[in-house]
Amino acid sequence: MSKIAVIGAGSWGTALATVLAGKGEKVSIWDIDKAHLARMKGSRENVDYLPGVDLPLSIDMVMDEKDALEGADYVLFSAPAQHFRSALETARQHMPEDATIINVAKGIEQKSLKRMSEIAKDIVDMNKYVVLSGPSHAEEVGRRQPTTVAAASINIKAAEQVQDLFMTDRFRVYTTEDVVGVELGGALKNIIALGAGISDGMGFGDNAKAALMTRGLAEITRLGLKLGAKPETFAGLTGTGDLIVTCTSMHSRNRRCGIMIGEGIHPDEATKRVGMVVEGMFTTEAAYELASREGVDMPITEAIYRIIKGEVAAAEAVGILMGRDKKHEQA
Repeated sequence: MSKIAVIGAGSWGTALATVLAGKGEKVSIWDIDKAHLARMKGSRENVDYLPGVDLPLSIDMVMDEKDALEGADYVLFSAPAQHFRSALETARQHMPEDATIINVAKGIEQKSLKRMSEIAKDIVDMNKYVVLSGPSHAEEVGRRQPTTVAAASINIKAAEQVQDLFMTDRFRVYTTEDVVGVELGGALKNIIALGAGISDGMGFGDNAKAALMTRGLAEITRLGLKLGAKPETFAGLTGTGDLIVTCTSMHSRNRRCGIMIGEGIHPDEATKRVGMVVEGMFTTEAAYELASREGVDMPITEAIYRIIKGEVAAAEAVGILMGRDKKHEQA
């Protein structure tokens, strides 16, 4: 039996905790919001972020982060991407030197434009760092619906350990060493999901969404290759798979936010109405700046950036995208 500390009691961290507890692992959850933790402990349910999923009694909601981290074999970080740096720096003071770090945040840090592993590289041993990502709505994982993800690490043995830790008859895990590709696929698909939602909110049909997803994947791949990712990663679970699930489901916060924007609601108000962190709103700005820095053409990302910044209306952005100069599809 392994001891796992989950840092962040949102929907995804909670869902993964239920997977691990269901296998008999010793799981502790800590969150900076003590009132939220207390409600979870009292009701045995994450009413705020994962309602309707019973939490096994073996999951311990811990008020002191040090207690959660002490003796942990694995530390799973499910804090929002923009808070990952501070969460890791704080936890590093208490976690064992040999603990394996599992990160599930999907995003690019604003200002620094760093991926999550680039942040972690300055703080921990990357041979003990694993990214867990893929097409995986917390709502479905919490209800034990079949789900498949990938574990990525520069150390394939660490990825295989996380694979073994999570594998069940309802949660399948593959391994890869392409950390760059997995992280970029997970982060950038949220931008395209915003666009897919905007398209839906404007009343467009399946043709428009299919085009957005396909051309969106093309520009995600362009940036990924420039930054050293493997092309095949974007055809896999953490690329195409995550893109499909995030662009097509109402479980997706990014798509729901996009729908409201497409209906004419101001982006700030749409974000508030979603009620949880909409990572795509942060990632769009970071990705736009990253693409500019790297000289990579990302027209859909640029259009969505300009929409959420209030520079153009959604209808105007459609005209800009559809009116671009003709190109070869593989260009």
